[in-house]
Amino acid sequence: MTEPSSVRPSEGGSRTAEVRAFEHAVSAWAAGVAPPPVAPPPVGGGGIDTAILVEGASDRAAVEALAELHGRELPGEGWAVLPMGGAMSIRRFVAMLGPNGMGVALRGLCDAGEVRFFHWAGMRASDIHVCHPDLEGELIGALGVRGVEEVLAGEGDLRLFRMFQQQPAQRLRPVEQQLHRFLGTTSGRKEHYGRALVLALPAERVPGPLQALLARE
Repeated sequence: MTEPSSVRPSEGGSRTAEVRAFEHAVSAWAAGVAPPPVAPPPVGGGGIDTAILVEGASDRAAVEALAELHGRELPGEGWAVLPMGGAMSIRRFVAMLGPNGMGVALRGLCDAGEVRFFHWAGMRASDIHVCHPDLEGELIGALGVRGVEEVLAGEGDLRLFRMFQQQPAQRLRPVEQQLHRFLGTTSGRKEHYGRALVLALPAERVPGPLQALLARE
């Protein structure tokens, strides 16, 4: 039987380092290249308090950017943000981390079309925060077309987007749909703009699901 991989304290034993090491260990386990991790032992009364389960890297980028926007360092608070590689993987994450596993408090962020997987995994409805139709849609709606285009311009991608708009498959689509599609056309773009769009948001326009996800209870 394979022993769970342990997450050892880094030099200095900070809570932030412990949580980051745990996130990396979970990622390796999810990728099938390492055995299941164990939660790091408390460091100065720390340890893992909350695991935020998200579908992918772009969701993690957005969550961490929002925390930064609010002046929070989630690992320092004992909060781990864990991309699962898709909503259908959630059962194994809940089994490992939840009440029948490590006993870590769980919160989830998902697209409207994937919420059923979170319910089937046994997560409480109050702990599931749903984006309509998805995170990119929420961010485009919050910033508006002009706001998103300003972010694209700041990142040097507005010219590429204008070229994209001229493609035959895009010409008749509303600009919101064009933006949504553009964000997903190149590897890494969704993750990059998950962060960039959140950092451009005024505090009063942060989408409800993201705001509720990070609310302290």
